[in-house]
Amino acid sequence: MRYIIALLICLSTPAVAEPLRILAIGDSILAWHKWTGRDIPSEMGSILGAEVQNDAVAGARFSNASTLGRAAGFDVRAQFRRGPWDIVLMNGGANDFLADCGCNACDTVLDGLIAADLTGEVATMIAEVLTSGVEVVWMGYYASARSGQFTGCRPYLVEYDARLARLADQTPGLTFIDSEAAVDRDDRSLFAFDGIHPSPKGAQRIGAYLAQSLTQ
Repeated sequence: MRYIIALLICLSTPAVAEPLRILAIGDSILAWHKWTGRDIPSEMGSILGAEVQNDAVAGARFSNASTLGRAAGFDVRAQFRRGPWDIVLMNGGANDFLADCGCNACDTVLDGLIAADLTGEVATMIAEVLTSGVEVVWMGYYASARSGQFTGCRPYLVEYDARLARLADQTPGLTFIDSEAAVDRDDRSLFAFDGIHPSPKGAQRIGAYLAQSLTQ
């Protein structure tokens, strides 16, 4: 994956005039600040010299979205569309735990998203996205400064990310990058007012970490 990303960056020089193209889909962690261009995908794209389309939607999830919700992008699966993308940056799942089990006794929800045998809704979607010929980068969740309404979700999200990392280890074209490696939960300047979403500084740090992880 990193060799492919490095090759794409080389092909994005002015002589070729074909920038790297990134589609971002997921929930509010990726969507935060997108209207000001200071969101995680845009910060990542700036370092990679890429064109970024951020279609992530705050509140989006994988399961049980209404028909209207799917049309509005509240179903992560509905956010994806085939196009001239080189990379699809993805996240999501936290809102499923919040909406479907209230972050309490969520084993069934976890297994529905991605089970211990690495099957489930998220694994199925990743496989479908990969059939379009793109590279998929999954961004794992970080520990936030405060849990808020997501109190109780942390153990499930840790296991969720661990399963996605294992899936990436055995899936060509899929890379898992844990954003927690870029975020110090004790540094309040990295978080927005709610203590959950990234501040512009936090988004920049995570975006830079994603870009660096892909090119190392």
